[in-house]
Amino acid sequence: MKIPIINGIYSDENGDYRTSYPVNYVPVPKSTGINEGYLYPAEGINLIAYGTGPDRGGINVNGVCYRAMGSNFVRVNSDDTVDMLGFIGGIGQISLCYSFDNIGISSGGNLYYWNILASTLTQVTDPDLGVCNFVNWLDGYFVSTDGESMVVTDLANPMSVNPLKYGSSEVMPDPILSLPILRNTLYAANRYSIESFQNIGGSLFPFQRIDGAFIQRGCVGAAAICVFDDQLAFLGGGLNEPVAVWLGLNAQSKKISTREIDLRIQQHSESVLAKAIIEVRTFDSHNFLYVHLPDQTLVYDAQETAEMGISMWHVLSSASSGIGRYSAINFVFCYNKWIFGDRETNKIGTFTNKTGEHYGELVGWEFQTTIIYNDGMGAIFWEVELMCLSGNVLNGTSPQIATQYSTDQGITWSVPRFRLAGKIGEREKRLNWLQNGTMNDRRIQKFTGQSDSHLTISCLNARIEGLN
Repeated sequence: MKIPIINGIYSDENGDYRTSYPVNYVPVPKSTGINEGYLYPAEGINLIAYGTGPDRGGINVNGVCYRAMGSNFVRVNSDDTVDMLGFIGGIGQISLCYSFDNIGISSGGNLYYWNILASTLTQVTDPDLGVCNFVNWLDGYFVSTDGESMVVTDLANPMSVNPLKYGSSEVMPDPILSLPILRNTLYAANRYSIESFQNIGGSLFPFQRIDGAFIQRGCVGAAAICVFDDQLAFLGGGLNEPVAVWLGLNAQSKKISTREIDLRIQQHSESVLAKAIIEVRTFDSHNFLYVHLPDQTLVYDAQETAEMGISMWHVLSSASSGIGRYSAINFVFCYNKWIFGDRETNKIGTFTNKTGEHYGELVGWEFQTTIIYNDGMGAIFWEVELMCLSGNVLNGTSPQIATQYSTDQGITWSVPRFRLAGKIGEREKRLNWLQNGTMNDRRIQKFTGQSDSHLTISCLNARIEGLN
């Protein structure tokens, strides 16, 4: 019999059924003749350079990659060298935007410009600017917020701010956290609401509220919202509502996080979630939305969701086993490759699909099946076999993978049984386990390994003898 592997199931300590998403495996809805979908190993990470500190944000401007690393603004060049451009101070995630001449940088409550032509870094010192928590650029204006007001710079002089040109988001008294831009419309993303504004010009604040486009949910942090799939994707919610992942546009919002994703998110306090980062990456027909939490990264694929008809998520981790923090963050596509940093180290990396290691270190993977049920009767598992594309490991390695089973829905597991996953070139290696135990009426199968196995999983077959 063929057993589903795209998502698994288990029960927690509260006696509740939970979804098990694949870790460091990407579900792909593609008919192979063997199955209607398969699991592809998540990309590895290669080191390309060292920056000047933990990564705080990146941007591609005119084909050049700029980043904030530690207390500095840097440029990553096409030959993977790094130039330090200036001191910007502050800690934590920053916001970046650009105009025709300047890159706007909001860091440590201050606003800086990197002049692209003159190669100079300048801080805006106009006292009317106030605290700059976030900055964006639209229609010739740099627009910033201190949490209460929206502030625009003068069209003729971006170093100057007119206090008569302050705007506000007043439908609800919640603070402004971010200022995303979609379809030439400015959005004030508040904690419990999102308002949209269009440019009407005039001598005062040039943006006017679009009353019919008010969204009654907001984001939990400044970096917890982005443009995704021609909509606003955000981590947040409405008043008296737990935090979840939403898509919003034109006064409408739709939750895309599943119950399992909600439960994982809600394990964290709001102060922790306020530092979460949401970002987008589109490649190879995938349309990924990354939700970076401190202990894992949750990934939603809009393309797979549309094809499968159910919300498709998977988990990324840099831990050697189980689930842990994911190293890659703040993706920038530049020089025909993805460039990113790390929130805790000064490493700069790029993705590779040749191996699964992160900066040369092995990372773990795992996936589970749904419940195998025999209509209340027992069964003998004479054989379970993973149908795989094998033989793609690093030269000289002979990795092992393991399987375990649980007859109490994931509370306890059998002793792991290991199997060699095949050396390089062993492309017809059969990964099967004989005499794999019994079940009373149901069981779950789990598979674990490390990135050195580098297997594409086509399906799981089991030879089972039912017992009356």
